[in-house]
Amino acid sequence: MTDVAQSVVIVGAGPAGLMAAEVLSSKGLQVDLYDAMPSVGRKFLLAGKGGLNLTHSESADQFVARYGARQAQVEPMLASFGADEIRAWALALGVETFIGTSGRVFPKDMKAAPLLRAWLHRLRYPTSGVPVRFHMRHKFVGFGTGLNDANELIFDAPQGTVNLACGSVILALGGASWKRLGSDGAWADLLKTRGVDVAPLVPSNCGFDVALPWSEHFKNRFAGQPLKTVAISGSNFERRKGEFVITETGVEGSLIYAASSYLRDEIAVNGSVTFPLDLLPDFSLERVLREINHPRGSKSLSSHLKSRLGLDGVKMGLLYELLPKDQMNNAAQLAIACKDLPIRLAATRPIDEAISTAGGVRFESMTTGLMLRQMQGVFCAGEMLDWEAPTGGYLLTACLASGKRAAEGVLAHLKK
Repeated sequence: MTDVAQSVVIVGAGPAGLMAAEVLSSKGLQVDLYDAMPSVGRKFLLAGKGGLNLTHSESADQFVARYGARQAQVEPMLASFGADEIRAWALALGVETFIGTSGRVFPKDMKAAPLLRAWLHRLRYPTSGVPVRFHMRHKFVGFGTGLNDANELIFDAPQGTVNLACGSVILALGGASWKRLGSDGAWADLLKTRGVDVAPLVPSNCGFDVALPWSEHFKNRFAGQPLKTVAISGSNFERRKGEFVITETGVEGSLIYAASSYLRDEIAVNGSVTFPLDLLPDFSLERVLREINHPRGSKSLSSHLKSRLGLDGVKMGLLYELLPKDQMNNAAQLAIACKDLPIRLAATRPIDEAISTAGGVRFESMTTGLMLRQMQGVFCAGEMLDWEAPTGGYLLTACLASGKRAAEGVLAHLKK
């Protein structure tokens, strides 16, 4: 019979929870892993649908800088389990990786499912250690009053309410995006009622609504189309070149996600934010003006801009959408707009649409081993923690690293 004081429960079967389970079971501990979904790694699988971005190959200094205000707290976790360790871990599962042209690291087959299958097999049938026991369709709904030095967890399960006593708990419940995959952020209120300091959950790596809605003509014609080879910049973030997508209500996509934390925070303070869009980042203003002023004969303005500058499609549509007619017909003003087109945003898209969330359990509420100071024996990991990062492998890396750190915290706690 398992000693309650030595038992470990993990709530959340995403990357952070699975990594914690792997570390603990390999040390001979019996781990019971609970999740609300019918199967594990739902968000992990969906995130890897277009190619699983495991981590990034850039230098450690550059890597940790991606975590902004929380890099000091994230850095020790990455030092223990960073990009190199993740690649070695994947290889041990039989999954070879490669570095893409952008520096991102992917499995050779680009797929998430084979890695997850191999991982689950190792957890269920380890060559050493104790098999992890999985309990699916168990939704965590709160804490009990506690049993001596153990923690009491309450789950909604197919058989009804389940009350579970355990010695140590790792909560890896995710953020508040993609609710249909199991992460709804409901845990925040549960922890706050226990005195845990939780920063408000807000969208990260998200899309935005423009302040002045797109016209029906523009929306019907260009929603869903990408703006390729453009650049954006702002007072709080460096110039970035890439692409993003026009949506029915605004903008989204990789270039927007990279700046989303700055755009979101500016909106929170001022009610809106305007960023300059460079439609022709490879052309100087002088060259743009020269090409616009080149004699066009009987060509229309649209044909002229397409032939001289390659402006057409959604880029041309955006100019007509945002510039008054007199500015379109003024060469100097049109040239400036091509290089510095103001895009005003009024709101983030709903949090459930975001790729990830910011906010969560503040590091000041935890020990270095990620145990809650207000709740002995309760640890947190993954996207529940108060950090954020752009896409590019940084999100998954920090989730895996924090899962490992929380497991190490449990081991240290049990030794005491």
